[in-house]
Amino acid sequence: MSHIIILEIGIAILLVASVGLLANKLRFSVIPFFIIIGMLLGNKEYPGFIADLLSQINNPNLTASIDQIWSFFTFTESKPFIEFMGRLGVLFLLFYLGLEFSVSRLIKSGKSIVTGGTLYVLLNFVSGLLIGWLMDLPFKELMVLCGLMTSSSTAIVAKVLTDLKRTANAETEVIMGMIMFDDLFIAMHISFLSGLILTGGTSFWSVLGTSLLALGFILTFLIFGRKLVPFIDRILQDKSSELFILIIFSLLFVIAGFSETIHVAEAIGALMAGLVFADSKYLKKIEGMVLPYKDFFGAMFFFSFGLSIDIYSLGGAVGWAAIAAVVTVIGNVASGYFAAHFSGMKQRTSFDIGFTLSARGEFSIIMANIGKAGGLLPVLQSFVVVYVLILSIVSPLLTKESRNIWNALFGKEQKAPKPKKTLAELEASVKEPD
Repeated sequence: MSHIIILEIGIAILLVASVGLLANKLRFSVIPFFIIIGMLLGNKEYPGFIADLLSQINNPNLTASIDQIWSFFTFTESKPFIEFMGRLGVLFLLFYLGLEFSVSRLIKSGKSIVTGGTLYVLLNFVSGLLIGWLMDLPFKELMVLCGLMTSSSTAIVAKVLTDLKRTANAETEVIMGMIMFDDLFIAMHISFLSGLILTGGTSFWSVLGTSLLALGFILTFLIFGRKLVPFIDRILQDKSSELFILIIFSLLFVIAGFSETIHVAEAIGALMAGLVFADSKYLKKIEGMVLPYKDFFGAMFFFSFGLSIDIYSLGGAVGWAAIAAVVTVIGNVASGYFAAHFSGMKQRTSFDIGFTLSARGEFSIIMANIGKAGGLLPVLQSFVVVYVLILSIVSPLLTKESRNIWNALFGKEQKAPKPKKTLAELEASVKEPD
């Protein structure tokens, strides 16, 4: 049946594009739509209402025809290839994030990043410890849960700020700085999870050794990788677009593949590659060429994640994920309050910061996939699906209404009335000087 692979992939892309158009029309983040369509179509069993309808009709010929049509929407033949496209999506998402990373911006944001970012990580990580303890999870599952509850979605946050036209607001610099701080922590946590889960290490020293190796890999790129940029720029100079992108992609895949061989998640290798190219004088050209691949394969990443989920197994995780989502929003508003305080901003911006940072998406899914690759409890996959769906939908809505929510809770800020001028003062202000 390999002859239908192209047809199945075409159907998959068409469905992803269709729900993306619907999401844009509704002004929602596209990420939950991509996940949901994958969940609905990835199962061999019909949705309940279709199965009930067919049983009532009881027509074998009709059932056989629908079986044949439905087989195209389960992606049985093309699922491995779709999963590989999703894997490429992770690499391009992290590579592009590395290209957008700015150390100078971190330094410029200063105290608000250190204080707000540290509190953000601590509050969310402790929230993960609390939820994991209540769920009675083993240590490895607990560490994955803490990571996925700490990682904000850079993609959703950037889109929300753009859609709401808040990119020029003062609090946006604090938000992006805190996200950069969080991304650095997540990179370190993923390296720790790689040592804890992917290598199969059981002793403290084996896990520590792998984690230190990952840390050394990251530091090597941060310190020495950028020294290679002038050499890379000479290679890229005056190259055709074909050779230019071949060079970029070859370096990206080699670095990501090498990191995987030393038990550092390939996503971290892609992030480090992006950090190196961020100092290239061809940065804008690299971004322009990579962006379409990031968007396409990133969409397939979320779709393939949905395909891997059994929608009928989510029931046991709904309650815990809903509780975790509420705890996440509360913790993020608290961290937003301190970030606003140390930045000298008004208290109402704490809602803007906290609600915006509550979005969860790509990094949470990446860490859940690490748990899946390591054979951890399936409840993590079910949990992250519900958790990401809730916050990827609720967070943009809360962000949009953040000012109204603040006014409803604490009252609208009263502006000091301007002092009225007397008639004599008005006449003096318009009188020409002698």
